Amino acid sequence: MSNKTTVTLYYIVSLLFYITAIIKFFNTGFSSGVVWLCLGSAFLCIGESVKRKNKNSDEEDNFDKK
Repeated sequence: MSNKTTVTLYYIVSLLFYITAIIKFFNTGFSSGVVWLCLGSAFLCIGESVKRKNKNSDEEDNFDKK
């Protein structure tokens, strides 16, 4: 699986967790929604870190080729 696809999947999963958190806030209350909100934020952070890691490794590869 390519790096771009992996990052996109992390962002999509994060979005789905956020949507679930909104639904949980309205249906079951605050505490259940917070868990889903935290999960969405965690996946967003993981996706961003993978994106930066891939960007840094691509820059190092380009530097070595020059």
